[in-house]
Amino acid sequence: MAEQNFANHGKFFPPFHFFVVPVMTINLFWASYRWYVTGFGWDGGERVLLALGLALGFLTARSMALRVQDRVIRLEERLRLERVLPEDLKPRIGEFTVDQLISLRFASDAELPGLARKVLNEKICDRKAIKEMVETWKPDCLRA
Repeated sequence: MAEQNFANHGKFFPPFHFFVVPVMTINLFWASYRWYVTGFGWDGGERVLLALGLALGFLTARSMALRVQDRVIRLEERLRLERVLPEDLKPRIGEFTVDQLISLRFASDAELPGLARKVLNEKICDRKAIKEMVETWKPDCLRA
């Protein structure tokens, strides 16, 4: 497996991204097309509503899973910051936003104190900008 870095850290979850999303999209368009062809009757409308409900249900479930993942990352990073940061920065751990913590997880322990100080002092909140500042990448290989 190639070493993880900013350029390749994004991840697709094949069962969701390459099966569920296309199938739900095709199903929604097909139900809508059939509804149009049959004259917008109640039966076709019911199929469109069901297709829309299934698509939204899967997307909502994925969104909830990502939200839980973000909460776990937030907890892990706060614990890591307690261990790694110098004493003068520890009282500021509560100032980090979720986006900042999620982005900082890729910084190595050696690089984290300086990067954390910069992120807090300059109020950098953009995930991409923070990840681009990481020089020594600590991979996160347990994501789904």
